[in-house]
Amino acid sequence: MEQAHTVAVYPGTFDPLTVGHLDLIQRAAVLFGTVIVAVATAHHKKTLFSFDERIALVTQELAPFRNVRVHGFSGLVVEFASQHKASAMVRGIRSVTDYDYEAQLAGMNRTLCSAVDTVYLSADARYQAISSTLVREIAALGGNVGDFVTPSIHQALLQKFPKAPSQSTRSS
Repeated sequence: MEQAHTVAVYPGTFDPLTVGHLDLIQRAAVLFGTVIVAVATAHHKKTLFSFDERIALVTQELAPFRNVRVHGFSGLVVEFASQHKASAMVRGIRSVTDYDYEAQLAGMNRTLCSAVDTVYLSADARYQAISSTLVREIAALGGNVGDFVTPSIHQALLQKFPKAPSQSTRSS
């Protein structure tokens, strides 16, 4: 594989972008000439951050990476990848459950567009428990998510959840 000419797409909703996502992007940027981080519109689920907010936050975090681009998209990710002449789609795997789901997606994507292969990167052990869903839930309940996101994403989360919910106490 000639790295300088390879394009990979790393799709997701990134609601929010976590340190686990950043680790995968950094590793993919070493493997591929260009990595396109494709921020999905996520019509199928309610997001904390709007589409434009997610694109702006991801773009800000990835600015230091020379060979990483950020694009928003809607529709089939494999079509997006094909339109951008990507030969690979990068997917992160945290667990066997992730693999089962991702293998189904990879098979369907390969059927839809045989020119795009799926490349799995195993999550670093430090990040295996981190998911955007858990980060949102912890932040909504007033927990500290500073270890799971960058400082600027943490600030964006604090703006969404300015006050921690009051702790209920049990009395006897």
